[in-house]
Amino acid sequence: MIDLLILIALVAAIVLVTARWKVSPFLALLGAALLGTFLYRIPLEESVSTVTEAFGSTLGNIGLVIIFGTMIGVILERSGGAIAMADVIIKLIGQRFPNLTMTLIGYIVSIPVFCDSGYVILNSLRKAITARAGISALATSTALMTGLFATHNLVPPTPGPLAAAEELGVTSELGLIIPLGLLVSLVAAMAALLFASRLSHKEFAALPAEREDDIEVQNYDALRASYGKLPHPALAFLPIGLPLVLICLGSVAQLPGEPFGAGTLTEALIFLGTPVIALILGLIAAVFLVSGRDRLKRFNEDITEAIRVAAPILLITGAGAAFGAVLNASPLTDFLADNIAELGLGLLVPFLIAAALKSAQGSSTVAIVTGSALVAPLMGSLGLDSTEGAVLSVLAVGSGSMMVSHANDSFFWVVSQLSRIPVGTAYKTLTTATAIQGITAFATVWLLSLVML
Repeated sequence: MIDLLILIALVAAIVLVTARWKVSPFLALLGAALLGTFLYRIPLEESVSTVTEAFGSTLGNIGLVIIFGTMIGVILERSGGAIAMADVIIKLIGQRFPNLTMTLIGYIVSIPVFCDSGYVILNSLRKAITARAGISALATSTALMTGLFATHNLVPPTPGPLAAAEELGVTSELGLIIPLGLLVSLVAAMAALLFASRLSHKEFAALPAEREDDIEVQNYDALRASYGKLPHPALAFLPIGLPLVLICLGSVAQLPGEPFGAGTLTEALIFLGTPVIALILGLIAAVFLVSGRDRLKRFNEDITEAIRVAAPILLITGAGAAFGAVLNASPLTDFLADNIAELGLGLLVPFLIAAALKSAQGSSTVAIVTGSALVAPLMGSLGLDSTEGAVLSVLAVGSGSMMVSHANDSFFWVVSQLSRIPVGTAYKTLTTATAIQGITAFATVWLLSLVML
């Protein structure tokens, strides 16, 4: 029982220092890992190596994947590739279904682009579509936010799901996680879309225009013009589509039935489907999006920005793995295994842990990293130690990390301020929408478990 109380105290400390005192999650997680080695009485000669080996091995396994994925996202953001993709969806769907349009744009763009950045990029597009359709901006804001949020939490190469896959030992199964993540996130996005559509005809009060921190946003035509000539849509989709397809084909090639035979083709697909190689090829495709006379300079600036963005994510991921390794080496594992197995909660445990962490400290990425680290030692006792169980656990943690976006989440403020949604209204709509997403996503994962487990 004491070991469980130590865990609760450590998690509470992580939440407190990150949410209240704004301490870096990296320092909070690493500090909790080091403190845990003493509180759990791990031998001194093993304490440092437990932390450093887990930190290093995790970054060694997925560090490059996170970096290359971030590079692709930054190039898509700065080159106008994200706008080019949005244009395609608008042309396919038209102006008749503005909420659906915004949901699908967010759903696709957020696979490589962080949801905060995605909303900033697409907000002027949302405003233009809202004006043309003559509906409430509250509806289109909610639709875009939840579309972005869905794939951000469930579909690699977004860092959160990648970190969860590494922590739960299924990085080699990304070819299965990606299509299942796309399915679960689509169901969650559609559920939130139904909620957003109910807001279409409600009155929407804008924030006072004279506010000092009011954010001026370009109209959509001005935004498009600022990029100059937009990339061809096929080139814009290629940096996302190519890695996803290669990773999935690589996983199919490794199936026991050898669907592509046992020759050179299978070996090539397995190699090209390795996440690092697939994302390198995606990055090469993204290079063609960078245009202009100073192409090399702009490319170097994009790469520098991507490294800056990826660095804290890498550190948080490594520190989360170190914290999980300490828990795994502690007596807590045996205590939880003996007590949780009898409850029969299964996938509900990773979902609830991630949901509690998300609601308490605000960051979805921290919730996924920490949640998967806490769940990893329990997989056997939860009956989830199979490959399928671990894959579904990644999605359950991702579902929990949507529960819920509110005042301690930077994404909540990006959406509410750029869309000029009063805070009280944002709680009733944006926060509720993310709760609907999380519950729907987990329900979908649970239904998948009835078939897969």
